Amino acid sequence: MTVRQVLSTKGTQVVTIAPQETLSQAAALLAGKRIGAVVVSDDGRAVAGILSERDIIRALSQDGAAALDAPVSKFMTRDVVTCGINADADHLMRLMTDGKFRHVPVVEDGALAGIISIGDVVNRRLADIEAEQQALKDYIAAG
Repeated sequence: MTVRQVLSTKGTQVVTIAPQETLSQAAALLAGKRIGAVVVSDDGRAVAGILSERDIIRALSQDGAAALDAPVSKFMTRDVVTCGINADADHLMRLMTDGKFRHVPVVEDGALAGIISIGDVVNRRLADIEAEQQALKDYIAAG
């Protein structure tokens, strides 16, 4: 299973936020879109960072309510793990589990091409297992 296959079901839309936007704006965006992370980008193409719900909690713990008025760039993860469209999704799932992060931006030809969450990978894996199980049942019933 590749990232391309996951994105073919999920879609390639990525929610982004500019680095100068406030943490409060980022929190509202995450809540409004019902997502767990947002890619930080000036132009919607280049990945400058990523900001997750966990980053917001850490910021509030560190700076209190004042963190909400600070720019996203202060609290975003700068060293973002990205992948290409042909990356193996099972390997990516292991990488996310080992690294304790849940979102990986997909970059193709230097531009943002999607985002994969651990939930996306697990859902795709479950669908594959269900299809395999049904194929085995059909094979046994035919035999």
